[in-house]
Amino acid sequence: MNKIIFILSLALSFICHAETVNDSMYIAEDVNRVVLDDCDACGCAAGNGSSGFESLLNPQFIGLKYFAQHYKAKENLFVKDLTQDQYFNTLQVWGKIPLTEKLSVYASLPFHFHEKKTMQGHINIHGLGDLNLMGIYRIISSKDNFHQFNGGLGIKIPLGKFDEKGVSGVNPSFQLGTGSWDYQAALNYKFQKNKLAVLVNTDYTVKTENKKNYRFGNQWNYAATGFYQLVANEKTIFSAKAGLQGEVYDKNKQFDEVLPNTAGSALYGKLGFEASYKRFSLGGEVMLPAYSNLAGGDIEAKSRFSIFINFGI
Repeated sequence: MNKIIFILSLALSFICHAETVNDSMYIAEDVNRVVLDDCDACGCAAGNGSSGFESLLNPQFIGLKYFAQHYKAKENLFVKDLTQDQYFNTLQVWGKIPLTEKLSVYASLPFHFHEKKTMQGHINIHGLGDLNLMGIYRIISSKDNFHQFNGGLGIKIPLGKFDEKGVSGVNPSFQLGTGSWDYQAALNYKFQKNKLAVLVNTDYTVKTENKKNYRFGNQWNYAATGFYQLVANEKTIFSAKAGLQGEVYDKNKQFDEVLPNTAGSALYGKLGFEASYKRFSLGGEVMLPAYSNLAGGDIEAKSRFSIFINFGI
């Protein structure tokens, strides 16, 4: 608990000294912020999601986000049907803080509370997850602001607990953290004109071996999202959004040996909204799988839901 209080205090202290660049009640010139959904531990097929640079409102902010995922998994090797329900829930503090006109820092600190329902009873884990930090740089911005291209480099600091016994189950990602230092690169392109905007983003995470000689597989995320502004005035903006999001997972390793049924991929369709009033913004989305091939068929993606509230700084 002291670790959590220290990190939150440090983040809030840094934010309080950050320079405010844009007012959040308009779709600002710098319209991108990172929304890396940290689910977390994740390296197998289930348990991790990222939607990349994903919002048009509050380019500089601090806020709270809740993210829920549901999966079906095989109970054990002798059961054909996917009978085990697995729920991954995350509540995270996050923010994006400007350092210069083109450079910003993104950070997120999650708290996880996961549950899986087995024939032997319910299993619950909860606690602090891994801290994510990323620097974001605006590479290109056209004079008419119709086009913008951003890049980011980040690191994940292993604060969440890694349970070595947990990797023996059908879903090794039923964890609070990977136990490893992981590294991320992200790219984002935005086109915006009048009431319409399109965001295309991708990110790749390189995962390293932890102290227990376990290594989750590298992960590639990609997404395309369209936004349409339905309401806009001096104080309020309301936009609807729809898109596709995909995830590809490499195989996990232990003592440098490849583990079977730990790779996979999934593709989701999503619908959502974003709204802002003065400096406050609210958003949410629902995601349903269009395609799921996780852990050799031992895990099936079912649904995802997220909602956030932010305050522009």
